[in-house]
Amino acid sequence: MATINSGNKTTRSHSHHHTSFTRVHHFAALALVAATFFLTRLFDHSISPCSDANLYTTPDDTVRSRGYANLKIYVYDKDEIDGLQLLLSGRDGKISADACVKGQWGTQVKIHRLLLQSTYRTRKKEEADLFFVPSYVKCVRMMGGLNDKEINQTYVKVLSQMPYFRLSGGRNHIFVFPSGAGAHLFKSWATYINRSIILTPEGDRTDKRAISAFNTWKDIIIPGNIDDGMTINNPRLVDPLPLSKRKYLANYLGRAQGKIGRLRLIELAKEYPDKLESPVLKFSGPEKLGKRDYFLHLLNAKFCLAPRGESSWTLRFYESFFVECVPVILSDQVELPFQDVVDYSQISIKWPSTRTGKELLDYLESISDNEIEEMIARGRRVRCLWVYATESKSCSAFSGILGELQKKVRQFHQSVETFWLHNGSLVSRDLVEFSKWKPPMPLP
Repeated sequence: MATINSGNKTTRSHSHHHTSFTRVHHFAALALVAATFFLTRLFDHSISPCSDANLYTTPDDTVRSRGYANLKIYVYDKDEIDGLQLLLSGRDGKISADACVKGQWGTQVKIHRLLLQSTYRTRKKEEADLFFVPSYVKCVRMMGGLNDKEINQTYVKVLSQMPYFRLSGGRNHIFVFPSGAGAHLFKSWATYINRSIILTPEGDRTDKRAISAFNTWKDIIIPGNIDDGMTINNPRLVDPLPLSKRKYLANYLGRAQGKIGRLRLIELAKEYPDKLESPVLKFSGPEKLGKRDYFLHLLNAKFCLAPRGESSWTLRFYESFFVECVPVILSDQVELPFQDVVDYSQISIKWPSTRTGKELLDYLESISDNEIEEMIARGRRVRCLWVYATESKSCSAFSGILGELQKKVRQFHQSVETFWLHNGSLVSRDLVEFSKWKPPMPLP
Protein backbone atom coordinates (compact mmCIF):
# COMPACT_ATOMS: atom_id res chain seq x y z
CA MET A 1 0.00 0.00 0.00
CA ALA A 2 2.83 2.35 0.91
CA THR A 3 4.41 1.58 -2.43
CA ILE A 4 1.20 2.52 -4.21
CA ASN A 5 0.96 5.85 -2.32
CA SER A 6 4.59 6.57 -3.07
CA GLY A 7 3.93 5.90 -6.71
CA ASN A 8 0.94 8.25 -6.76
CA LYS A 9 2.98 10.96 -5.09
CA THR A 10 5.71 10.53 -7.64
CA THR A 11 3.14 10.64 -10.45
CA ARG A 12 1.54 13.84 -9.08
CA SER A 13 4.96 15.42 -8.67
CA HIS A 14 5.87 14.53 -12.26
CA SER A 15 2.49 15.78 -13.49
CA HIS A 16 2.97 19.13 -11.70
CA HIS A 17 6.47 19.48 -13.15
CA HIS A 18 5.14 18.64 -16.63
CA THR A 19 2.31 21.20 -16.30
CA SER A 20 4.74 23.93 -15.26
CA PHE A 21 7.05 22.98 -18.09
CA THR A 22 4.15 23.13 -20.56
CA ARG A 23 3.04 26.55 -19.31
CA VAL A 24 6.52 27.98 -19.69
CA HIS A 25 6.66 26.77 -23.29
CA HIS A 26 3.12 28.01 -23.92
CA PHE A 27 3.97 31.56 -22.83
CA ALA A 28 7.24 31.43 -24.74
CA ALA A 29 5.35 30.43 -27.88
CA LEU A 30 2.87 33.28 -27.42
CA ALA A 31 5.74 35.74 -26.96
CA LEU A 32 7.36 34.47 -30.17
CA VAL A 33 4.10 34.83 -32.11
CA ALA A 34 3.63 38.39 -30.80
CA ALA A 35 7.21 39.35 -31.65
CA THR A 36 6.89 37.87 -35.12
CA PHE A 37 3.63 39.77 -35.71
CA PHE A 38 5.07 43.15 -34.74
CA LEU A 39 8.29 42.60 -36.68
CA THR A 40 6.28 41.61 -39.72
CA ARG A 41 4.15 44.73 -39.41
CA LEU A 42 7.30 46.81 -39.04
CA PHE A 43 9.17 45.50 -42.06
CA ASP A 44 6.40 44.51 -44.48
CA HIS A 45 4.52 46.79 -46.84
CA SER A 46 1.03 46.39 -45.50
CA ILE A 47 -2.04 46.20 -47.70
CA SER A 48 -5.16 47.67 -46.12
CA PRO A 49 -7.93 46.69 -48.52
CA CYS A 50 -10.43 49.26 -49.69
CA SER A 51 -9.03 52.29 -47.90
CA ASP A 52 -9.55 54.61 -50.88
CA ALA A 53 -11.86 57.21 -49.37
CA ASN A 54 -12.96 58.49 -52.78
CA LEU A 55 -14.59 55.23 -53.87
CA TYR A 56 -14.61 52.83 -50.99
CA THR A 57 -15.35 52.63 -47.30
CA THR A 58 -13.25 51.16 -44.51
CA PRO A 59 -13.00 47.34 -44.64
CA ASP A 60 -14.49 44.99 -42.09
CA ASP A 61 -14.30 41.23 -41.61
CA THR A 62 -15.34 40.72 -45.24
CA VAL A 63 -11.74 41.49 -46.24
CA ARG A 64 -8.78 40.65 -44.04
CA SER A 65 -5.63 42.74 -44.15
CA ARG A 66 -2.63 41.22 -45.90
CA GLY A 67 0.96 42.18 -46.60
CA TYR A 68 3.96 41.37 -48.75
CA ALA A 69 7.60 41.79 -47.92
CA ASN A 70 10.54 42.85 -50.09
CA LEU A 71 9.30 41.16 -53.23
CA LYS A 72 11.52 41.67 -56.29
CA ILE A 73 10.16 41.03 -59.79
CA TYR A 74 12.18 41.24 -62.99
CA VAL A 75 10.23 42.27 -66.10
CA TYR A 76 11.66 41.06 -69.39
CA ASP A 77 12.15 43.81 -71.96
CA LYS A 78 10.77 43.27 -75.46
CA ASP A 79 14.21 43.91 -77.00
CA GLU A 80 16.29 41.60 -74.79
CA ILE A 81 14.63 38.34 -75.90
CA ASP A 82 14.51 37.33 -79.54
CA GLY A 83 10.83 36.88 -80.46
CA LEU A 84 9.24 38.61 -77.47
CA GLN A 85 8.29 41.63 -79.58
CA LEU A 86 6.13 39.34 -81.74
CA LEU A 87 4.03 38.33 -78.71
CA LEU A 88 3.47 42.02 -77.94
CA SER A 89 2.74 43.53 -81.35
CA GLY A 90 2.43 40.78 -83.96
CA ARG A 91 4.52 39.73 -86.93
CA ASP A 92 4.28 43.21 -88.54
CA GLY A 93 4.73 45.13 -85.28
CA LYS A 94 1.54 47.13 -85.93
CA ILE A 95 -0.56 46.14 -82.92
CA SER A 96 -0.24 48.67 -80.08
CA ALA A 97 -0.63 48.24 -76.34
CA ASP A 98 -3.35 50.90 -76.38
CA ALA A 99 -5.35 48.78 -78.80
CA CYS A 100 -4.97 45.76 -76.51
CA VAL A 101 -5.82 47.37 -73.18
CA LYS A 102 -9.54 47.07 -73.85
CA GLY A 103 -11.73 44.00 -73.58
CA GLN A 104 -11.30 40.86 -71.53
CA TRP A 105 -7.64 40.53 -72.50
CA GLY A 106 -6.78 44.04 -71.29
CA THR A 107 -5.28 42.71 -68.05
CA GLN A 108 -2.27 41.47 -70.04
CA VAL A 109 -1.45 45.11 -70.76
CA LYS A 110 -2.51 46.54 -67.40
CA ILE A 111 -0.47 44.14 -65.27
CA HIS A 112 2.57 44.65 -67.51
CA ARG A 113 2.31 48.43 -67.21
CA LEU A 114 1.79 48.31 -63.45
CA LEU A 115 4.86 46.12 -62.97
CA LEU A 116 7.01 48.42 -65.12
CA GLN A 117 6.34 51.31 -62.75
CA SER A 118 6.24 49.25 -59.56
CA THR A 119 8.64 49.78 -56.67
CA TYR A 120 8.85 45.97 -56.53
CA ARG A 121 10.45 45.83 -59.96
CA THR A 122 14.15 45.02 -60.09
CA ARG A 123 16.44 45.46 -63.06
CA LYS A 124 18.89 42.84 -61.77
CA LYS A 125 18.04 39.27 -62.70
CA GLU A 126 20.37 37.87 -60.07
CA GLU A 127 18.36 39.43 -57.22
CA ALA A 128 14.89 38.71 -58.61
CA ASP A 129 12.45 36.47 -56.76
CA LEU A 130 10.16 36.21 -59.78
CA PHE A 131 10.32 36.94 -63.52
CA PHE A 132 7.46 38.42 -65.55
CA VAL A 133 7.11 37.47 -69.22
CA PRO A 134 5.02 40.17 -70.96
CA SER A 135 2.72 39.11 -73.77
CA TYR A 136 -0.43 40.51 -75.38
CA VAL A 137 -0.94 37.29 -77.27
CA LYS A 138 -4.73 37.05 -76.95
CA CYS A 139 -5.15 40.51 -78.41
CA VAL A 140 -2.48 39.85 -81.05
CA ARG A 141 -4.28 36.69 -82.13
CA MET A 142 -7.72 38.36 -82.20
CA MET A 143 -6.33 41.20 -84.34
CA GLY A 144 -4.66 38.84 -86.81
CA GLY A 145 -1.09 39.56 -85.69
CA LEU A 146 -0.19 35.88 -85.15
CA ASN A 147 -1.95 32.58 -85.80
CA ASP A 148 -2.01 29.63 -83.40
CA LYS A 149 1.01 27.94 -84.96
CA GLU A 150 3.06 31.15 -84.87
CA ILE A 151 2.10 31.77 -81.24
CA ASN A 152 3.27 28.32 -80.24
CA GLN A 153 6.56 28.55 -82.12
CA THR A 154 7.27 32.03 -80.80
CA TYR A 155 6.69 31.10 -77.17
CA VAL A 156 9.07 28.14 -77.45
CA LYS A 157 11.69 30.34 -79.12
CA VAL A 158 11.32 33.02 -76.41
CA LEU A 159 11.61 30.55 -73.55
CA SER A 160 14.75 29.00 -75.02
CA GLN A 161 16.42 32.43 -74.75
CA MET A 162 15.90 32.65 -70.97
CA PRO A 163 18.62 31.05 -68.81
CA TYR A 164 16.72 31.83 -65.61
CA PHE A 165 13.68 30.02 -66.97
CA ARG A 166 15.74 26.89 -67.52
CA LEU A 167 17.45 27.31 -64.17
CA SER A 168 14.15 26.99 -62.28
CA GLY A 169 12.25 24.89 -64.78
CA GLY A 170 9.99 27.94 -65.15
CA ARG A 171 8.83 27.80 -61.53
CA ASN A 172 9.59 31.46 -60.83
CA HIS A 173 8.28 32.83 -64.14
CA ILE A 174 4.92 34.59 -64.43
CA PHE A 175 2.57 34.50 -67.45
CA VAL A 176 -0.78 36.26 -67.91
CA PHE A 177 -3.56 34.53 -69.88
CA PRO A 178 -6.71 36.59 -69.31
CA SER A 179 -9.33 35.24 -71.72
CA GLY A 180 -11.71 32.30 -71.61
CA ALA A 181 -9.13 30.13 -73.36
CA GLY A 182 -6.58 30.67 -70.59
CA ALA A 183 -3.11 29.23 -71.20
CA HIS A 184 -4.47 27.09 -74.05
CA LEU A 185 -3.61 29.98 -76.37
CA PHE A 186 -0.11 28.54 -76.08
CA LYS A 187 -0.83 25.08 -77.47
CA SER A 188 2.25 23.50 -75.86
CA TRP A 189 1.73 25.08 -72.43
CA ALA A 190 1.59 21.65 -70.76
CA THR A 191 5.09 20.83 -72.04
CA TYR A 192 6.85 24.11 -71.33
CA ILE A 193 5.10 26.20 -68.65
CA ASN A 194 3.26 23.58 -66.60
CA ARG A 195 5.42 24.56 -63.60
CA SER A 196 5.17 28.33 -64.10
CA ILE A 197 2.88 30.80 -62.35
CA ILE A 198 -0.14 31.59 -64.50
CA LEU A 199 -2.29 34.66 -63.79
CA THR A 200 -5.77 34.10 -65.18
CA PRO A 201 -9.45 34.67 -64.39
CA GLU A 202 -9.93 31.20 -65.85
CA GLY A 203 -9.92 28.49 -63.18
CA ASP A 204 -11.31 25.65 -65.25
CA ARG A 205 -11.84 24.39 -68.80
CA THR A 206 -14.68 21.91 -68.82
CA ASP A 207 -16.38 22.74 -72.12
CA LYS A 208 -13.99 21.93 -74.95
CA ARG A 209 -10.86 20.50 -73.37
CA ALA A 210 -10.34 17.57 -71.05
CA ILE A 211 -7.55 19.27 -69.10
CA SER A 212 -7.41 22.55 -67.21
CA ALA A 213 -4.32 24.75 -67.37
CA PHE A 214 -5.14 26.11 -63.92
CA ASN A 215 -3.47 24.56 -60.88
CA THR A 216 -4.66 25.71 -57.45
CA TRP A 217 -1.20 25.14 -55.94
CA LYS A 218 0.82 27.45 -58.18
CA ASP A 219 -1.52 29.64 -60.24
CA ILE A 220 -3.41 32.81 -59.31
CA ILE A 221 -6.98 33.78 -60.17
CA ILE A 222 -7.21 37.45 -61.14
CA PRO A 223 -10.27 39.70 -61.58
CA GLY A 224 -11.62 40.31 -65.07
CA ASN A 225 -11.01 43.58 -66.87
CA ILE A 226 -13.94 45.89 -66.10
CA ASP A 227 -14.37 48.97 -68.28
CA ASP A 228 -12.37 51.86 -66.80
CA GLY A 229 -15.42 54.06 -67.14
CA MET A 230 -17.00 52.12 -64.27
CA THR A 231 -13.98 51.80 -62.00
CA ILE A 232 -11.72 54.85 -62.16
CA ASN A 233 -13.33 57.56 -64.30
CA ASN A 234 -15.05 60.43 -62.53
CA PRO A 235 -17.93 60.71 -63.21
CA ARG A 236 -18.60 57.07 -63.98
CA LEU A 237 -20.55 55.88 -67.00
CA VAL A 238 -23.62 55.25 -64.82
CA ASP A 239 -24.60 55.58 -61.17
CA PRO A 240 -26.46 52.90 -59.21
CA LEU A 241 -30.23 53.19 -58.72
CA PRO A 242 -32.02 52.91 -55.36
CA LEU A 243 -33.52 49.44 -54.98
CA SER A 244 -37.04 50.90 -55.01
CA LYS A 245 -36.49 52.26 -58.52
CA ARG A 246 -35.16 49.08 -60.10
CA LYS A 247 -37.61 47.54 -62.54
CA TYR A 248 -36.57 43.89 -62.30
CA LEU A 249 -35.86 41.36 -59.60
CA ALA A 250 -32.97 39.94 -61.65
CA ASN A 251 -31.33 40.14 -65.04
CA TYR A 252 -29.01 38.25 -67.33
CA LEU A 253 -27.13 40.19 -70.00
CA GLY A 254 -25.11 38.05 -72.37
CA ARG A 255 -25.14 35.85 -75.43
CA ALA A 256 -26.56 32.34 -75.26
CA GLN A 257 -23.54 30.80 -77.06
CA GLY A 258 -25.50 27.54 -77.16
CA LYS A 259 -24.88 26.99 -73.43
CA ILE A 260 -27.67 25.17 -71.60
CA GLY A 261 -27.50 27.34 -68.49
CA ARG A 262 -27.76 30.56 -70.48
CA LEU A 263 -30.54 29.21 -72.70
CA ARG A 264 -32.54 28.30 -69.59
CA LEU A 265 -32.30 31.86 -68.29
CA ILE A 266 -33.38 33.32 -71.62
CA GLU A 267 -36.43 31.03 -71.65
CA LEU A 268 -37.15 31.81 -68.00
CA ALA A 269 -37.15 35.53 -68.83
CA LYS A 270 -39.76 34.92 -71.51
CA GLU A 271 -41.92 33.08 -68.95
CA TYR A 272 -41.52 35.73 -66.22
CA PRO A 273 -40.80 38.99 -68.08
CA ASP A 274 -41.81 41.15 -65.11
CA LYS A 275 -39.20 39.55 -62.85
CA LEU A 276 -36.28 38.61 -65.08
CA GLU A 277 -34.82 40.68 -67.91
CA SER A 278 -32.71 38.95 -70.53
CA PRO A 279 -32.63 41.07 -73.69
CA VAL A 280 -31.21 39.77 -76.94
CA LEU A 281 -27.86 41.50 -77.12
CA LYS A 282 -26.46 42.55 -80.47
CA PHE A 283 -22.67 42.75 -80.54
CA SER A 284 -22.49 44.33 -83.99
CA GLY A 285 -24.63 46.48 -86.26
CA PRO A 286 -26.91 49.42 -85.48
CA GLU A 287 -28.65 47.61 -82.58
CA LYS A 288 -25.42 46.95 -80.71
CA LEU A 289 -25.54 48.17 -77.10
CA GLY A 290 -23.03 50.86 -76.28
CA LYS A 291 -21.04 50.65 -73.06
CA ARG A 292 -23.29 53.03 -71.19
CA ASP A 293 -26.48 51.37 -72.43
CA TYR A 294 -25.15 47.99 -71.33
CA PHE A 295 -24.56 49.19 -67.78
CA LEU A 296 -27.92 50.98 -67.71
CA HIS A 297 -29.54 47.61 -68.34
CA LEU A 298 -27.35 45.89 -65.76
CA LEU A 299 -28.16 48.32 -62.93
CA ASN A 300 -31.94 47.99 -63.36
CA ALA A 301 -32.19 44.79 -61.25
CA LYS A 302 -31.56 43.84 -57.65
CA PHE A 303 -29.70 40.66 -58.62
CA CYS A 304 -27.32 40.15 -61.56
CA LEU A 305 -27.17 36.54 -62.74
CA ALA A 306 -23.74 35.27 -63.77
CA PRO A 307 -23.94 31.89 -65.55
CA ARG A 308 -20.91 30.19 -67.10
CA GLY A 309 -20.26 30.53 -70.80
CA GLU A 310 -17.35 29.04 -72.75
CA SER A 311 -15.63 28.76 -69.40
CA SER A 312 -16.46 28.96 -65.72
CA TRP A 313 -15.85 32.66 -65.10
CA THR A 314 -17.85 35.64 -66.29
CA LEU A 315 -17.10 39.36 -66.31
CA ARG A 316 -20.65 40.09 -65.15
CA PHE A 317 -19.72 38.88 -61.67
CA TYR A 318 -17.19 41.71 -61.29
CA GLU A 319 -19.29 44.32 -63.13
CA SER A 320 -22.22 43.76 -60.77
CA PHE A 321 -20.31 45.32 -57.86
CA PHE A 322 -20.06 48.64 -59.70
CA VAL A 323 -23.75 48.88 -60.60
CA GLU A 324 -24.48 47.61 -57.08
CA CYS A 325 -26.62 44.58 -57.76
CA VAL A 326 -25.99 41.33 -55.88
CA PRO A 327 -24.17 38.83 -58.13
CA VAL A 328 -25.73 35.38 -58.34
CA ILE A 329 -23.15 32.85 -59.54
CA LEU A 330 -24.61 30.07 -61.69
CA SER A 331 -21.30 28.38 -62.46
CA ASP A 332 -20.47 25.39 -60.30
CA GLN A 333 -16.74 25.18 -61.19
CA VAL A 334 -15.98 28.87 -60.80
CA GLU A 335 -12.79 29.97 -59.00
CA LEU A 336 -12.70 33.43 -57.43
CA PRO A 337 -9.69 35.66 -56.66
CA PHE A 338 -8.14 36.51 -53.29
CA GLN A 339 -10.09 33.95 -51.28
CA ASP A 340 -7.72 34.36 -48.33
CA VAL A 341 -8.97 37.91 -47.75
CA VAL A 342 -12.52 37.96 -49.17
CA ASP A 343 -15.50 36.05 -47.76
CA TYR A 344 -17.64 35.67 -50.89
CA SER A 345 -20.60 34.29 -48.96
CA GLN A 346 -21.04 37.80 -47.53
CA ILE A 347 -21.21 39.64 -50.86
CA SER A 348 -22.67 37.21 -53.41
CA ILE A 349 -24.88 34.15 -53.89
CA LYS A 350 -23.81 30.90 -55.50
CA TRP A 351 -26.78 28.85 -56.70
CA PRO A 352 -26.73 25.36 -58.31
CA SER A 353 -26.62 25.79 -62.07
CA THR A 354 -28.96 22.81 -62.44
CA ARG A 355 -31.78 24.60 -60.57
CA THR A 356 -32.29 27.76 -62.62
CA GLY A 357 -36.07 27.67 -62.89
CA LYS A 358 -38.86 29.41 -61.00
CA GLU A 359 -37.32 28.05 -57.79
CA LEU A 360 -34.43 30.50 -58.22
CA LEU A 361 -36.75 33.47 -58.75
CA ASP A 362 -38.84 32.51 -55.72
CA TYR A 363 -35.71 32.32 -53.59
CA LEU A 364 -34.42 35.71 -54.74
CA GLU A 365 -37.85 37.26 -54.16
CA SER A 366 -37.81 35.99 -50.56
CA ILE A 367 -34.74 38.11 -49.73
CA SER A 368 -35.68 41.42 -48.13
CA ASP A 369 -34.43 44.75 -49.41
CA ASN A 370 -32.64 45.31 -46.11
CA GLU A 371 -30.66 42.10 -46.60
CA ILE A 372 -29.89 43.08 -50.19
CA GLU A 373 -28.70 46.51 -49.07
CA GLU A 374 -26.39 44.90 -46.51
CA MET A 375 -24.85 42.61 -49.14
CA ILE A 376 -24.40 45.56 -51.51
CA ALA A 377 -22.74 47.59 -48.76
CA ARG A 378 -20.27 44.78 -48.04
CA GLY A 379 -19.60 44.44 -51.77
CA ARG A 380 -18.91 48.16 -51.96
CA ARG A 381 -16.11 47.68 -49.42
CA VAL A 382 -14.28 45.00 -51.38
CA ARG A 383 -14.78 46.03 -55.02
CA CYS A 384 -11.53 48.00 -54.94
CA LEU A 385 -9.88 44.57 -55.31
CA TRP A 386 -11.28 44.34 -58.86
CA VAL A 387 -9.71 47.65 -59.96
CA TYR A 388 -6.34 47.59 -61.78
CA ALA A 389 -4.91 50.68 -60.08
CA THR A 390 -1.32 51.57 -59.21
CA GLU A 391 0.26 50.27 -56.01
CA SER A 392 -0.21 53.72 -54.46
CA LYS A 393 -3.77 52.51 -53.90
CA SER A 394 -3.62 50.29 -50.84
CA CYS A 395 -6.53 48.23 -52.15
CA SER A 396 -6.51 47.16 -55.79
CA ALA A 397 -6.31 44.13 -58.04
CA PHE A 398 -2.58 44.82 -58.36
CA SER A 399 -1.99 44.88 -54.61
CA GLY A 400 -3.94 41.64 -54.33
CA ILE A 401 -1.85 40.02 -57.06
CA LEU A 402 1.39 41.15 -55.39
CA GLY A 403 0.20 39.58 -52.16
CA GLU A 404 -0.52 36.30 -53.96
CA LEU A 405 2.86 36.40 -55.72
CA GLN A 406 4.65 36.84 -52.40
CA LYS A 407 3.33 33.41 -51.42
CA LYS A 408 4.94 31.89 -54.50
CA VAL A 409 8.47 33.02 -53.64
CA ARG A 410 10.78 30.13 -52.85
CA GLN A 411 14.32 30.12 -51.53
CA PHE A 412 15.18 27.39 -53.99
CA HIS A 413 13.82 26.12 -57.30
CA GLN A 414 14.69 22.66 -58.55
CA SER A 415 14.78 21.94 -62.27
CA VAL A 416 15.15 18.67 -64.13
CA GLU A 417 18.05 20.18 -66.05
CA THR A 418 19.75 21.96 -63.15
CA PHE A 419 22.31 20.42 -60.81
CA TRP A 420 24.40 21.74 -57.93
CA LEU A 421 27.83 21.00 -56.50
CA HIS A 422 29.30 20.97 -53.00
CA ASN A 423 30.27 24.64 -53.14
CA GLY A 424 26.77 25.77 -54.16
CA SER A 425 27.59 26.13 -57.86
CA LEU A 426 24.63 25.55 -60.17
CA VAL A 427 25.49 23.62 -63.31
CA SER A 428 23.81 22.12 -66.35
CA ARG A 429 23.70 18.43 -67.21
CA ASP A 430 27.00 19.00 -69.01
CA LEU A 431 28.46 20.47 -65.79
CA VAL A 432 28.57 23.98 -67.28
CA GLU A 433 28.23 26.69 -64.62
CA PHE A 434 25.09 28.79 -64.84
CA SER A 435 26.97 32.03 -65.61
CA LYS A 436 28.28 30.40 -68.79
CA TRP A 437 24.96 29.11 -70.14
CA LYS A 438 24.34 30.41 -73.64
CA PRO A 439 20.97 30.49 -75.40
CA PRO A 440 19.24 28.91 -77.11
CA MET A 441 18.98 26.15 -74.53
CA PRO A 442 16.98 22.94 -74.22
CA LEU A 443 13.87 23.59 -72.17
CA PRO A 444 12.66 21.67 -69.11
